[in-house]
Amino acid sequence: MNFDIVDTLVRVAMESIRNAYVEHGGIAAGACVLTSDGTMYSGCTVDHPIEKLGYSAETVAMLRAISDGKREFDALAICADIDGVYVPDESTYQFLREFEIDEIILADTDGNVKITRLDEIMPYRPRRRTY
Repeated sequence: MNFDIVDTLVRVAMESIRNAYVEHGGIAAGACVLTSDGTMYSGCTVDHPIEKLGYSAETVAMLRAISDGKREFDALAICADIDGVYVPDESTYQFLREFEIDEIILADTDGNVKITRLDEIMPYRPRRRTY
């Protein structure tokens, strides 16, 4: 994937972190999904004390795109305000699998970026739920 596109996706994901609602101990994360037509949608963590009522940043970005009629996706950037690697939890992973996203871009707030595939990140387990 083009470096400029990756850079833009990561930047938008990082900017989305500031909108995260994490009043109940969730991880502040931001995401940006790139649709096959080149449109980008951002999302942030929306925390809730009842786990099933909260949303990960990745899910929010995807839901925004889906509600706009998008069904094909090329890449998803995820950035979280934590030390180390942030990966989607298992329920978010299952949601993302539905749409067969080609590339997953994992970034941290220090600017470290890793481009991978969804199937390659599932061996890592998140430390706790992301929403």
